[in-house]
Amino acid sequence: MTELIKTKLSDSKAARWTALIVVSFTMMCGYFLTDCMAPLEDMLTKDLGWTSTEYGFFTGAYGYFNVFLFMLILGGIILDKKGIRFTGTFSCLLMVAGAAIKCYAVSPLFLAQGHLWGFSYQVLLACLGFATFGVGVETAGITVSKVIVKWFNGHELALAMGLQVATARIGTAMALSLSLPIARYFHNNVAMPVLFGLVLLCIGTISFLVYNVMDRKLDASIEPTQGETEESFRLADITNIITNKGFWLIAILCVLFYSGVFPFLKFATKMMIYKYGISEGLAGTIPSLLPYGTILLTPLFGSIYDRVGKGASLMVLGSFMLIIVHLLFAMPLLNVWWFATIVMIVLGVAFSLVPSAMWPSVPKIIPQHQLGTAYALIFYVQNIGLSLVPMLIGWVIDKYSKTTLPDGTLTYNYTIPMLVFTSFGVLALIVSLMLKAEDKKKGYGLEKANIKS
Repeated sequence: MTELIKTKLSDSKAARWTALIVVSFTMMCGYFLTDCMAPLEDMLTKDLGWTSTEYGFFTGAYGYFNVFLFMLILGGIILDKKGIRFTGTFSCLLMVAGAAIKCYAVSPLFLAQGHLWGFSYQVLLACLGFATFGVGVETAGITVSKVIVKWFNGHELALAMGLQVATARIGTAMALSLSLPIARYFHNNVAMPVLFGLVLLCIGTISFLVYNVMDRKLDASIEPTQGETEESFRLADITNIITNKGFWLIAILCVLFYSGVFPFLKFATKMMIYKYGISEGLAGTIPSLLPYGTILLTPLFGSIYDRVGKGASLMVLGSFMLIIVHLLFAMPLLNVWWFATIVMIVLGVAFSLVPSAMWPSVPKIIPQHQLGTAYALIFYVQNIGLSLVPMLIGWVIDKYSKTTLPDGTLTYNYTIPMLVFTSFGVLALIVSLMLKAEDKKKGYGLEKANIKS
Protein backbone atom coordinates (compact mmCIF):
# COMPACT_ATOMS: atom_id res chain seq x y z
CA MET A 1 0.00 0.00 0.00
CA THR A 2 2.88 2.36 0.84
CA GLU A 3 4.35 1.88 -2.61
CA LEU A 4 1.01 2.59 -4.28
CA ILE A 5 0.61 5.85 -2.36
CA LYS A 6 4.07 6.96 -3.43
CA THR A 7 3.07 6.68 -7.08
CA LYS A 8 0.18 9.13 -6.71
CA LEU A 9 0.68 11.97 -9.18
CA SER A 10 0.06 14.69 -6.59
CA ASP A 11 3.09 13.46 -4.63
CA SER A 12 5.20 14.87 -7.45
CA LYS A 13 6.13 18.49 -6.65
CA ALA A 14 6.48 19.35 -10.33
CA ALA A 15 3.03 17.93 -11.15
CA ARG A 16 1.10 19.60 -8.35
CA TRP A 17 2.74 23.00 -8.82
CA THR A 18 2.15 22.82 -12.57
CA ALA A 19 -1.52 22.07 -11.93
CA LEU A 20 -1.68 25.07 -9.59
CA ILE A 21 -0.15 27.41 -12.18
CA VAL A 22 -2.59 26.29 -14.88
CA VAL A 23 -5.80 26.76 -12.85
CA SER A 24 -4.50 29.95 -11.22
CA PHE A 25 -4.04 31.52 -14.64
CA THR A 26 -7.68 30.78 -15.44
CA MET A 27 -8.79 32.54 -12.26
CA MET A 28 -6.50 35.50 -12.96
CA CYS A 29 -8.28 36.03 -16.28
CA GLY A 30 -11.64 35.81 -14.53
CA TYR A 31 -10.69 38.37 -11.90
CA PHE A 32 -9.63 40.86 -14.56
CA LEU A 33 -13.18 40.75 -15.93
CA THR A 34 -14.59 41.05 -12.40
CA ASP A 35 -12.94 44.41 -11.73
CA CYS A 36 -12.22 45.90 -15.14
CA MET A 37 -15.08 48.43 -14.89
CA ALA A 38 -14.26 49.58 -11.34
CA PRO A 39 -11.87 52.36 -12.52
CA LEU A 40 -14.44 53.48 -15.11
CA GLU A 41 -17.14 54.68 -12.68
CA ASP A 42 -16.46 58.37 -13.32
CA MET A 43 -16.39 57.76 -17.09
CA LEU A 44 -19.67 55.83 -16.91
CA THR A 45 -21.21 58.74 -15.00
CA LYS A 46 -19.95 61.47 -17.32
CA ASP A 47 -20.04 59.77 -20.74
CA LEU A 48 -22.87 57.23 -20.44
CA GLY A 49 -25.00 59.08 -17.90
CA TRP A 50 -25.04 56.40 -15.20
CA THR A 51 -25.84 57.47 -11.62
CA SER A 52 -23.98 56.13 -8.58
CA THR A 53 -27.12 54.13 -7.75
CA GLU A 54 -27.11 52.56 -11.23
CA TYR A 55 -23.40 51.82 -10.95
CA GLY A 56 -23.97 50.22 -7.54
CA PHE A 57 -26.84 48.16 -8.97
CA PHE A 58 -24.61 47.01 -11.83
CA THR A 59 -21.72 46.16 -9.50
CA GLY A 60 -24.05 44.17 -7.25
CA ALA A 61 -25.35 42.24 -10.28
CA TYR A 62 -22.24 40.06 -9.98
CA GLY A 63 -24.05 38.03 -7.33
CA TYR A 64 -27.73 38.34 -8.28
CA PHE A 65 -28.10 34.92 -9.93
CA ASN A 66 -25.82 33.31 -7.37
CA VAL A 67 -27.87 34.64 -4.47
CA PHE A 68 -31.46 34.90 -5.63
CA LEU A 69 -31.50 31.90 -7.98
CA PHE A 70 -29.19 29.81 -5.74
CA MET A 71 -26.97 29.12 -8.76
CA LEU A 72 -23.80 28.98 -6.69
CA ILE A 73 -25.18 26.35 -4.32
CA LEU A 74 -26.31 24.36 -7.35
CA GLY A 75 -22.80 24.74 -8.76
CA GLY A 76 -21.31 23.28 -5.59
CA ILE A 77 -23.63 20.29 -5.67
CA ILE A 78 -22.82 19.74 -9.35
CA LEU A 79 -19.12 19.93 -8.46
CA ASP A 80 -19.44 17.21 -5.83
CA LYS A 81 -21.68 15.05 -8.06
CA LYS A 82 -20.17 15.56 -11.54
CA GLY A 83 -16.56 16.35 -10.68
CA ILE A 84 -13.95 18.99 -11.33
CA ARG A 85 -13.52 18.62 -15.08
CA PHE A 86 -17.19 18.99 -16.02
CA THR A 87 -17.90 21.81 -13.56
CA GLY A 88 -14.76 23.79 -14.34
CA THR A 89 -15.26 23.65 -18.10
CA PHE A 90 -18.93 24.65 -17.83
CA SER A 91 -18.11 27.56 -15.51
CA CYS A 92 -15.48 28.85 -17.96
CA LEU A 93 -18.03 28.84 -20.77
CA LEU A 94 -20.48 30.76 -18.56
CA MET A 95 -17.81 33.36 -17.85
CA VAL A 96 -17.15 33.85 -21.55
CA ALA A 97 -20.87 34.18 -22.35
CA GLY A 98 -21.48 36.69 -19.55
CA ALA A 99 -18.45 38.77 -20.46
CA ALA A 100 -19.57 38.90 -24.10
CA ILE A 101 -23.03 40.20 -23.09
CA LYS A 102 -21.51 42.84 -20.82
CA CYS A 103 -19.08 43.93 -23.53
CA TYR A 104 -21.91 44.39 -26.03
CA ALA A 105 -24.06 46.30 -23.52
CA VAL A 106 -21.48 49.04 -22.89
CA SER A 107 -20.22 49.22 -26.47
CA PRO A 108 -21.28 51.78 -29.09
CA LEU A 109 -23.08 48.92 -30.87
CA PHE A 110 -25.83 48.97 -28.24
CA LEU A 111 -28.29 51.66 -29.31
CA ALA A 112 -31.50 50.84 -27.41
CA GLN A 113 -32.90 53.75 -25.41
CA GLY A 114 -35.36 53.73 -22.53
CA HIS A 115 -35.78 52.74 -18.91
CA LEU A 116 -37.30 49.84 -17.01
CA TRP A 117 -37.70 49.67 -13.21
CA GLY A 118 -35.87 52.97 -12.95
CA PHE A 119 -32.75 51.72 -14.77
CA SER A 120 -31.69 52.24 -18.37
CA TYR A 121 -31.80 49.34 -20.81
CA GLN A 122 -28.03 49.56 -21.10
CA VAL A 123 -27.56 49.14 -17.34
CA LEU A 124 -29.99 46.21 -17.24
CA LEU A 125 -28.29 44.35 -20.10
CA ALA A 126 -24.88 44.98 -18.55
CA CYS A 127 -26.28 43.58 -15.29
CA LEU A 128 -27.52 40.46 -17.11
CA GLY A 129 -24.05 39.87 -18.52
CA PHE A 130 -22.31 40.53 -15.21
CA ALA A 131 -24.73 38.26 -13.32
CA THR A 132 -24.13 35.43 -15.82
CA PHE A 133 -20.39 35.99 -15.58
CA GLY A 134 -20.68 35.98 -11.77
CA VAL A 135 -22.18 32.48 -11.79
CA GLY A 136 -19.28 31.27 -13.92
CA VAL A 137 -16.43 32.89 -12.01
CA GLU A 138 -17.74 31.96 -8.55
CA THR A 139 -18.35 28.36 -9.61
CA ALA A 140 -14.86 28.33 -11.10
CA GLY A 141 -13.58 29.65 -7.77
CA ILE A 142 -15.03 26.79 -5.73
CA THR A 143 -13.85 24.33 -8.38
CA VAL A 144 -10.29 25.63 -8.17
CA SER A 145 -10.45 25.52 -4.35
CA LYS A 146 -11.33 21.83 -4.56
CA VAL A 147 -8.59 21.33 -7.17
CA ILE A 148 -6.01 22.70 -4.73
CA VAL A 149 -7.24 20.55 -1.85
CA LYS A 150 -7.14 17.53 -4.17
CA TRP A 151 -3.50 18.12 -5.13
CA PHE A 152 -2.06 19.69 -1.96
CA ASN A 153 -3.82 18.04 0.99
CA GLY A 154 -1.03 16.94 3.33
CA HIS A 155 1.44 19.15 1.47
CA GLU A 156 1.75 22.96 1.18
CA LEU A 157 -2.02 23.58 1.20
CA ALA A 158 -2.15 27.13 2.62
CA LEU A 159 0.83 28.23 0.50
CA ALA A 160 -0.84 26.83 -2.61
CA MET A 161 -4.12 28.57 -1.81
CA GLY A 162 -2.23 31.76 -1.04
CA LEU A 163 -0.42 31.62 -4.37
CA GLN A 164 -3.69 31.00 -6.21
CA VAL A 165 -5.26 34.01 -4.48
CA ALA A 166 -2.16 36.06 -5.26
CA THR A 167 -2.32 35.14 -8.94
CA ALA A 168 -6.00 36.05 -9.03
CA ARG A 169 -5.10 39.40 -7.47
CA ILE A 170 -2.78 40.04 -10.41
CA GLY A 171 -5.93 40.06 -12.52
CA THR A 172 -7.55 42.54 -10.14
CA ALA A 173 -4.45 44.74 -10.12
CA MET A 174 -4.26 44.70 -13.92
CA ALA A 175 -7.93 45.67 -14.10
CA LEU A 176 -7.52 48.60 -11.70
CA SER A 177 -4.37 49.95 -13.30
CA LEU A 178 -4.94 49.21 -17.01
CA SER A 179 -8.68 49.59 -17.66
CA LEU A 180 -8.80 53.38 -17.61
CA PRO A 181 -5.72 53.85 -19.87
CA ILE A 182 -7.14 51.28 -22.32
CA ALA A 183 -10.52 53.03 -22.42
CA ARG A 184 -8.88 56.45 -22.90
CA TYR A 185 -6.61 55.14 -25.66
CA PHE A 186 -9.72 54.09 -27.58
CA HIS A 187 -11.39 57.50 -27.17
CA ASN A 188 -13.20 56.81 -23.87
CA ASN A 189 -14.68 53.54 -25.13
CA VAL A 190 -15.51 51.67 -21.91
CA ALA A 191 -16.14 48.46 -23.87
CA MET A 192 -12.47 48.06 -24.83
CA PRO A 193 -11.17 46.98 -21.38
CA VAL A 194 -14.04 44.46 -21.25
CA LEU A 195 -13.13 43.18 -24.73
CA PHE A 196 -9.50 42.85 -23.65
CA GLY A 197 -10.64 40.83 -20.64
CA LEU A 198 -12.87 38.67 -22.83
CA VAL A 199 -9.88 37.72 -24.98
CA LEU A 200 -7.89 36.90 -21.83
CA LEU A 201 -10.77 34.78 -20.59
CA CYS A 202 -10.85 32.72 -23.79
CA ILE A 203 -7.16 31.95 -23.21
CA GLY A 204 -7.95 31.08 -19.60
CA THR A 205 -10.62 28.64 -20.75
CA ILE A 206 -8.07 26.89 -22.94
CA SER A 207 -5.77 26.77 -19.91
CA PHE A 208 -8.43 24.94 -17.88
CA LEU A 209 -8.88 22.42 -20.68
CA VAL A 210 -5.17 21.69 -20.33
CA TYR A 211 -5.71 21.13 -16.60
CA ASN A 212 -8.45 18.59 -17.39
CA VAL A 213 -5.79 16.34 -18.92
CA MET A 214 -3.73 16.54 -15.72
CA ASP A 215 -6.78 15.87 -13.56
CA ARG A 216 -7.60 12.72 -15.51
CA LYS A 217 -4.01 11.50 -15.00
CA LEU A 218 -4.23 12.23 -11.26
CA ASP A 219 -7.44 10.20 -10.99
CA ALA A 220 -5.75 7.33 -12.82
CA SER A 221 -2.85 7.42 -10.35
CA ILE A 222 -5.23 7.35 -7.36
CA GLU A 223 -7.36 4.43 -8.59
CA PRO A 224 -5.13 1.65 -7.21
CA THR A 225 -5.41 3.06 -3.66
CA GLN A 226 -9.09 2.43 -3.11
CA GLY A 227 -8.81 3.64 0.47
CA GLU A 228 -8.19 7.15 -0.78
CA THR A 229 -11.13 7.47 -3.11
CA GLU A 230 -13.66 10.12 -2.11
CA GLU A 231 -17.00 9.17 -0.58
CA SER A 232 -19.91 9.99 -2.87
CA PHE A 233 -21.75 13.17 -1.96
CA ARG A 234 -25.34 12.88 -0.72
CA LEU A 235 -27.85 15.72 -0.52
CA ALA A 236 -28.29 14.83 3.15
CA ASP A 237 -24.69 15.96 3.68
CA ILE A 238 -25.87 19.57 3.31
CA THR A 239 -27.52 19.14 6.71
CA ASN A 240 -24.18 18.16 8.22
CA ILE A 241 -22.57 21.27 6.78
CA ILE A 242 -25.19 23.83 7.79
CA THR A 243 -25.46 22.47 11.35
CA ASN A 244 -21.71 22.96 11.87
CA LYS A 245 -21.11 26.13 13.92
CA GLY A 246 -17.50 26.40 12.74
CA PHE A 247 -18.67 26.42 9.13
CA TRP A 248 -21.07 29.30 9.79
CA LEU A 249 -18.43 31.35 11.59
CA ILE A 250 -16.11 30.96 8.58
CA ALA A 251 -18.94 31.85 6.17
CA ILE A 252 -20.05 34.92 8.12
CA LEU A 253 -16.46 36.11 8.55
CA CYS A 254 -16.01 35.71 4.80
CA VAL A 255 -19.02 37.86 3.88
CA LEU A 256 -18.22 40.57 6.43
CA PHE A 257 -14.53 40.83 5.58
CA TYR A 258 -14.97 40.73 1.82
CA SER A 259 -17.85 43.23 2.06
CA GLY A 260 -15.32 45.63 3.50
CA VAL A 261 -12.85 45.11 0.65
CA PHE A 262 -14.31 44.17 -2.75
CA PRO A 263 -17.19 46.71 -2.80
CA PHE A 264 -14.73 49.32 -1.50
CA LEU A 265 -12.47 48.69 -4.49
CA LYS A 266 -15.40 49.32 -6.84
CA PHE A 267 -15.72 52.87 -5.49
CA ALA A 268 -12.08 53.54 -4.52
CA THR A 269 -10.92 55.03 -7.83
CA LYS A 270 -13.57 57.74 -7.75
CA MET A 271 -12.78 58.41 -4.08
CA MET A 272 -9.14 58.97 -5.00
CA ILE A 273 -10.25 61.65 -7.48
CA TYR A 274 -12.65 63.57 -5.25
CA LYS A 275 -11.20 63.04 -1.74
CA TYR A 276 -7.48 62.95 -2.44
CA GLY A 277 -7.30 65.13 -5.55
CA ILE A 278 -5.58 62.54 -7.74
CA SER A 279 -5.89 62.97 -11.49
CA GLU A 280 -8.25 60.65 -13.35
CA GLY A 281 -5.40 59.06 -15.27
CA LEU A 282 -3.61 57.97 -12.08
CA ALA A 283 -6.56 57.45 -9.73
CA GLY A 284 -6.70 53.68 -10.32
CA THR A 285 -3.01 53.26 -9.49
CA ILE A 286 -3.39 53.59 -5.72
CA PRO A 287 -6.25 51.04 -5.38
CA SER A 288 -4.21 48.68 -7.57
CA LEU A 289 -1.51 48.65 -4.87
CA LEU A 290 -3.82 46.53 -2.73
CA PRO A 291 -3.89 43.46 -4.99
CA TYR A 292 -0.24 43.93 -5.96
CA GLY A 293 0.68 43.82 -2.27
CA THR A 294 -1.27 40.60 -1.75
CA ILE A 295 0.72 38.91 -4.51
CA LEU A 296 3.69 38.64 -2.16
CA LEU A 297 2.03 38.68 1.25
CA THR A 298 -0.75 36.10 0.81
CA PRO A 299 1.67 33.26 -0.05
CA LEU A 300 3.95 34.44 2.78
CA PHE A 301 1.18 34.28 5.38
CA GLY A 302 -0.03 31.02 3.86
CA SER A 303 3.43 29.54 4.27
CA ILE A 304 3.45 30.67 7.91
CA TYR A 305 0.12 28.92 8.43
CA ASP A 306 1.46 25.75 6.76
CA ARG A 307 4.58 25.60 8.92
CA VAL A 308 3.68 27.37 12.18
CA GLY A 309 -0.12 27.45 12.34
CA LYS A 310 -1.97 30.36 14.04
CA GLY A 311 -4.66 30.50 11.36
CA ALA A 312 -7.39 31.82 13.66
CA SER A 313 -5.02 34.46 15.04
CA LEU A 314 -4.17 35.65 11.52
CA MET A 315 -7.89 36.15 10.83
CA VAL A 316 -8.33 38.18 14.02
CA LEU A 317 -5.39 40.44 13.17
CA GLY A 318 -6.57 41.01 9.59
CA SER A 319 -10.08 41.95 10.75
CA PHE A 320 -8.69 44.46 13.26
CA MET A 321 -6.55 46.07 10.54
CA LEU A 322 -9.64 46.41 8.31
CA ILE A 323 -11.27 48.58 10.98
CA ILE A 324 -8.23 50.86 11.25
CA VAL A 325 -7.97 51.30 7.48
CA HIS A 326 -11.57 52.37 6.91
CA LEU A 327 -11.52 54.69 9.93
CA LEU A 328 -8.48 56.44 8.46
CA PHE A 329 -10.20 56.75 5.07
CA ALA A 330 -13.30 58.18 6.80
CA MET A 331 -11.43 60.92 8.66
CA PRO A 332 -11.43 64.36 6.98
CA LEU A 333 -7.68 64.81 7.34
CA LEU A 334 -4.50 64.34 5.34
CA ASN A 335 -6.34 64.33 2.02
CA VAL A 336 -3.09 63.84 0.11
CA TRP A 337 -1.96 61.06 -2.20
CA TRP A 338 0.85 59.69 -0.01
CA PHE A 339 -1.48 59.14 2.96
CA ALA A 340 -3.98 57.31 0.77
CA THR A 341 -1.12 55.16 -0.53
CA ILE A 342 0.05 54.18 2.97
CA VAL A 343 -3.48 53.31 4.12
CA MET A 344 -4.10 51.26 0.96
CA ILE A 345 -0.90 49.28 1.61
CA VAL A 346 -2.09 48.52 5.16
CA LEU A 347 -5.39 47.31 3.70
CA GLY A 348 -3.36 45.08 1.37
CA VAL A 349 -1.69 43.47 4.41
CA ALA A 350 -5.10 42.85 6.02
CA PHE A 351 -6.41 41.50 2.72
CA SER A 352 -3.52 39.02 2.72
CA LEU A 353 -3.88 37.89 6.33
CA VAL A 354 -7.51 36.77 6.34
CA PRO A 355 -7.83 34.85 3.02
CA SER A 356 -4.46 33.14 3.53
CA ALA A 357 -5.82 31.59 6.72
CA MET A 358 -9.55 31.40 6.02
CA TRP A 359 -9.69 29.24 2.89
CA PRO A 360 -7.18 26.57 4.05
CA SER A 361 -9.13 26.32 7.33
CA VAL A 362 -12.28 25.00 5.64
CA PRO A 363 -10.86 21.47 5.01
CA LYS A 364 -10.10 21.28 8.75
CA ILE A 365 -13.80 21.79 9.52
CA ILE A 366 -15.52 20.02 6.58
CA PRO A 367 -14.76 16.49 5.15
CA GLN A 368 -13.23 16.48 1.66
CA HIS A 369 -16.19 14.81 -0.06
CA GLN A 370 -18.38 17.73 1.08
CA LEU A 371 -15.88 20.47 0.24
CA GLY A 372 -17.41 21.51 -3.08
CA THR A 373 -20.79 22.19 -1.48
CA ALA A 374 -19.19 23.76 1.60
CA TYR A 375 -17.16 26.20 -0.49
CA ALA A 376 -20.27 26.89 -2.59
CA LEU A 377 -22.29 27.75 0.51
CA ILE A 378 -19.52 30.05 1.76
CA PHE A 379 -19.28 31.73 -1.63
CA TYR A 380 -23.07 32.00 -1.63
CA VAL A 381 -23.08 33.88 1.66
CA GLN A 382 -20.20 36.01 0.37
CA ASN A 383 -22.19 36.84 -2.75
CA ILE A 384 -25.02 38.22 -0.63
CA GLY A 385 -22.59 40.89 0.53
CA LEU A 386 -21.10 41.40 -2.92
CA SER A 387 -24.63 41.94 -4.29
CA LEU A 388 -26.20 44.13 -1.63
CA VAL A 389 -23.28 46.18 -0.28
CA PRO A 390 -22.47 47.95 -3.59
CA MET A 391 -26.16 48.85 -3.93
CA LEU A 392 -26.09 50.22 -0.38
CA ILE A 393 -22.91 52.23 -0.93
CA GLY A 394 -24.13 53.63 -4.27
CA TRP A 395 -27.36 54.75 -2.61
CA VAL A 396 -25.48 56.26 0.35
CA ILE A 397 -23.22 58.22 -2.00
CA ASP A 398 -26.15 59.59 -4.01
CA LYS A 399 -28.15 60.37 -0.84
CA TYR A 400 -25.56 61.68 1.61
CA SER A 401 -22.21 62.23 -0.11
CA LYS A 402 -22.95 63.99 -3.40
CA THR A 403 -23.11 67.81 -3.48
CA THR A 404 -23.70 70.12 -6.43
CA LEU A 405 -21.59 73.27 -6.23
CA PRO A 406 -22.91 76.70 -7.31
CA ASP A 407 -21.08 76.38 -10.64
CA GLY A 408 -22.88 73.10 -11.35
CA THR A 409 -19.96 70.75 -10.73
CA LEU A 410 -20.31 67.72 -8.48
CA THR A 411 -18.25 66.97 -5.39
CA TYR A 412 -18.33 64.02 -3.00
CA ASN A 413 -17.75 63.51 0.75
CA TYR A 414 -16.85 59.90 1.52
CA THR A 415 -17.05 59.99 5.33
CA ILE A 416 -20.38 58.18 5.68
CA PRO A 417 -19.63 55.47 3.07
CA MET A 418 -16.32 54.73 4.78
CA LEU A 419 -18.01 54.48 8.18
CA VAL A 420 -20.33 51.88 6.66
CA PHE A 421 -17.27 49.91 5.56
CA THR A 422 -15.77 50.34 9.06
CA SER A 423 -18.84 48.66 10.56
CA PHE A 424 -18.13 45.55 8.49
CA GLY A 425 -14.64 45.44 9.98
CA VAL A 426 -16.01 45.66 13.53
CA LEU A 427 -18.40 42.78 12.92
CA ALA A 428 -15.65 40.74 11.22
CA LEU A 429 -13.42 41.17 14.28
CA ILE A 430 -16.18 39.92 16.59
CA VAL A 431 -16.83 36.84 14.41
CA SER A 432 -13.10 36.03 14.06
CA LEU A 433 -12.76 36.06 17.88
CA MET A 434 -15.78 33.75 18.10
CA LEU A 435 -14.14 31.42 15.53
CA LYS A 436 -10.93 31.33 17.55
CA ALA A 437 -12.90 30.41 20.67
CA GLU A 438 -14.86 27.72 18.76
CA ASP A 439 -11.60 26.24 17.45
CA LYS A 440 -10.26 26.01 21.00
CA LYS A 441 -13.49 24.31 22.09
CA LYS A 442 -13.88 21.85 19.18
CA GLY A 443 -10.22 21.24 18.32
CA TYR A 444 -10.42 21.92 14.58
CA GLY A 445 -6.71 22.62 14.52
CA LEU A 446 -6.89 26.12 13.05
CA GLU A 447 -3.94 27.15 15.21
CA LYS A 448 -1.93 24.11 14.13
CA ALA A 449 0.41 23.77 11.12
CA ASN A 450 -0.94 22.26 7.88
CA ILE A 451 2.11 20.33 6.71
CA LYS A 452 2.10 16.80 8.04
CA SER A 453 5.45 15.42 9.07
